[in-house]
Amino acid sequence: MSDMPGGGEYLVHLFNLRGKVAAVIGGGGHLCSEMARGFARAGCAVAILDLRPEKARAVEEELKAEGFDRAISGAVDVSKKQDHERALNEVLAAFGRVDVLVNGAGINSPKPYFDISLEDWNAVLESQITGTFLGCQVFGQHMVDRGSGSIINISSASAGPPLSKAFAYSVAKAGIRNLTQNLGREWAGRGVRVNALRPGFFPTEWNRRNFITPEREAAILGHTPMGRYGEPHELIGAVLWLASDAANFVTGAEIAVDGGFSCMTI
Repeated sequence: MSDMPGGGEYLVHLFNLRGKVAAVIGGGGHLCSEMARGFARAGCAVAILDLRPEKARAVEEELKAEGFDRAISGAVDVSKKQDHERALNEVLAAFGRVDVLVNGAGINSPKPYFDISLEDWNAVLESQITGTFLGCQVFGQHMVDRGSGSIINISSASAGPPLSKAFAYSVAKAGIRNLTQNLGREWAGRGVRVNALRPGFFPTEWNRRNFITPEREAAILGHTPMGRYGEPHELIGAVLWLASDAANFVTGAEIAVDGGFSCMTI
């Protein structure tokens, strides 16, 4: 006879994250700030890390105002390994370990292909795939050494097939998906799971200004069976599941949260 709790207690036991430590890189941004809030509300200590320290600090202060005292913030340039190492040391000094890492930093560029400069190309790839590589390398080493951890990389609907008007971004996101699969395989026997979240369209104001014309919006929503954009809070269930022991047999996976975009044909 099972000794598992029943009712609501069963769900608490299954998805329990209380006392875990989550580091969210890109945590000042549109989607990852909501992930940081989700971790805090689930009982985690949270480190909000971002290139823009004022954005990260604003999320920290918001969480503390809600009564979540185990939150810190810091600046990270994800293209620099020493920044990741410094951030890891700051999280360890504050909380003693890292159980969950979200690699969510990154920029995009809307330039036509023949107008993309090498500087534009490198800037997108450094912020996306290089930043994810370094986050996995630095924080992943800590997790592998401990024999425990969950890394959640941020893929995209553009990881394949690629989206128009997002050349470097699509290449980078395809690389993140591939890196996720590689590390999922490599670390499966070391107690560390590596998965990717594949959001559909969760547009920021920048996206709306630079990418989404009325014609493009009609094409996006026409290809999304649910017929609408996603809201950042709709990513939280998948993120908390991937972070929790409920996903103990899940690694190297790409989890789509996209209103059906990736399964749409005609």
